[in-house]
Amino acid sequence: ELKIGDTIHIVGASTDLTQEIDSMEIDRNPVEKVTAGDSVGIKVKDRVREHDVVYKV
Repeated sequence: ELKIGDTIHIVGASTDLTQEIDSMEIDRNPVEKVTAGDSVGIKVKDRVREHDVVYKV
């Protein structure tokens, strides 16, 4: 489960970003929390790429 306020770490071949979640959307609708398997958009402060991996810290 992820929710607004959680910290995530995004890692990839040229990505290494840690930030607090302040905005998430499912089908362009804002949501407060999501569960494993949900397809969700997360507002990030830097560029991320396809195949980057998201970890909950």
